[in-house]
Amino acid sequence: MNSPGFGAGFGPGGPFLGGRKRGRGDTRAAIVALLAEQPMHGYQIMRELGQRSGGEWRPSPGSVYPTLQQLEDEELVEQQADTGKRIFALTAAGRTLAEQATGEAPWEQADAEAGGDSSALHDLAYQVLGATEQVVRAGTPEQVRQARALLKETRRGLYRLLAEADEDEAAPTA
Repeated sequence: MNSPGFGAGFGPGGPFLGGRKRGRGDTRAAIVALLAEQPMHGYQIMRELGQRSGGEWRPSPGSVYPTLQQLEDEELVEQQADTGKRIFALTAAGRTLAEQATGEAPWEQADAEAGGDSSALHDLAYQVLGATEQVVRAGTPEQVRQARALLKETRRGLYRLLAEADEDEAAPTA
């Protein structure tokens, strides 16, 4: 049985902890921006985007590799030979495209869209999960019961917070 945090939709970057899917344009712009800094292989690109977005954006191979192929078809990216890995680098046309980019980098938008403090909220959620696991392992039956009640109230409070925001948006303005 999977422990909490590892099921479908519950891992880092999943909807449970605020992960967001990015559009193809975001992935494309991010790849071009990263390759403007240095040539990289696909998994290196995925890792960099995850790190630079504070874990908010973790693109999959299913989004990165087709985008790299498209950029290669458009002659904006080319493969370089390197110890058996497929290393991608910008062509002259790709460097021109990167130089024309304006605004903040796509990975910087991920944290801002999530409220600007999402990494801290993720960290706290994982700390609560760790504390919960400790109570389950080492707590008395009464402590487990109290922890369950506390977590239920916390969950309700979070949903109330969202409901209040929805009510504020739906309220007619004078």
